[in-house]
Amino acid sequence: MEIKRTIAYEGELDKSLLTRLSALPEGNLIRRCIQCGTCSGVCPLSIYMDSSPRKLIALIREGFGKEVLSSFTIWLCSSCYSCTVSCPQEIPITEIMYALKRMALEEKTYPRRFPVPVLAREFYRMVFKEGRNTEALLVLRLLAKTNILKTFSYLPMGLNLMLTRRLSLKKEKISRPSQLRKFLEAIKEVGK
Repeated sequence: MEIKRTIAYEGELDKSLLTRLSALPEGNLIRRCIQCGTCSGVCPLSIYMDSSPRKLIALIREGFGKEVLSSFTIWLCSSCYSCTVSCPQEIPITEIMYALKRMALEEKTYPRRFPVPVLAREFYRMVFKEGRNTEALLVLRLLAKTNILKTFSYLPMGLNLMLTRRLSLKKEKISRPSQLRKFLEAIKEVGK
């Protein structure tokens, strides 16, 4: 599936995403991309992406930030680092994908009902609140926010896992979650 692009006048383009990425450690290297396509060629998941990594970099550099942050590509990146290792310009593409995911979550521009960003957000919320995640509750929240009808198809497997004591609905938490919250908030402040 290709990202739907509309024709845009130069004045309508927004280069702020490129500026924000360039401010990150080694983020300025994105400007060195020669559009060789090596990243897309070695990416094992590029055939499933709406835009290849090469196209995504071109979109970032040209000012199509909104389209980049709402694409499926950044969420399908498996962080295998093949693109980063193979890049002749030594651009940290995987790290750029991580940064784009964080920005998409902050700006709430990720694809709606797509499970990967919903899972990332719910996992973070659960860890922030309790210090740990409870797998069964995490899966239930994910299904409720992406495809509630699918919950019923997972019911037999979930019951089987609970009967064999491999899955529990008991909330897991650490002894002092407030300390973890302070740490996570401090990290968030450093990242700004």
